[in-house]
Amino acid sequence: MAVVLGVSALLWILWTLFSNGLAALTLNFFTQSTPAPGTEGGGMANAIVGSILMVGLATLISTPVGILAGIYLAEYGDRSKFASMTRFVLDVMLSAPSIVVGLFVYALAVATLRHFSGWAGTLALALIAVPVIVRTTENMLRLVPGSLREAAFALGAPRWKVAIVVTLRAVRGGVVTGVLLALARITGETAPLLFTALNNQFFSLNMSGPMANLPVVIYNFAMSPYENWQSLAWGGAALIALVVLAINIAARVAFSDKVQA
Repeated sequence: MAVVLGVSALLWILWTLFSNGLAALTLNFFTQSTPAPGTEGGGMANAIVGSILMVGLATLISTPVGILAGIYLAEYGDRSKFASMTRFVLDVMLSAPSIVVGLFVYALAVATLRHFSGWAGTLALALIAVPVIVRTTENMLRLVPGSLREAAFALGAPRWKVAIVVTLRAVRGGVVTGVLLALARITGETAPLLFTALNNQFFSLNMSGPMANLPVVIYNFAMSPYENWQSLAWGGAALIALVVLAINIAARVAFSDKVQA
């Protein structure tokens, strides 16, 4: 009964989202920038490009940092006080509201440089993604049996090579899943970007200035009195849901055969 209730609620949310949002996903939605107040037409090309840039760069920054930190905690930090302190900080970061991260980056970068920027938004998203990747990588590596490590050590492999070539390769599917979980989380984050990247009505590739992004545009348009803005907000929400769903399905299909092999 609990499963039926949970799945029913999920299907209800998806039906509402796609029934209102798919109609807005036209060619203009992907080719035109956000319209001015009171005007018709327009799209979200500037917000889509801004989100791709910030989420992509945040993923590129957080993935190697998170995986390497997870390897350290699982392979080298069993009895280390520094590793214990790192785990405590990661737990705090995982439970902290995203708006706190946004305020931190605002005080660190935006208030210091006296302007909003896409780089500040990238930093905020990377800080949110790192603890998710670290904890997932550490948990996956701890599932590797000790006999696999002992066999590699017996062949004369150094510890760093055992960690990267043997144990990490054995759980690469789980690590990629952790990266996708982090990607799914930061894709829809709104609060950190309100304090860092803000928004931009025009198309811009300048990461040093305010940059449009889907979560903030959806937040602003959904509360507006204009029907075309509300329709674009539904379309943006549906697009985010479709992208996250596609990434998860593609990763599971790609890695399922390798795991079975």
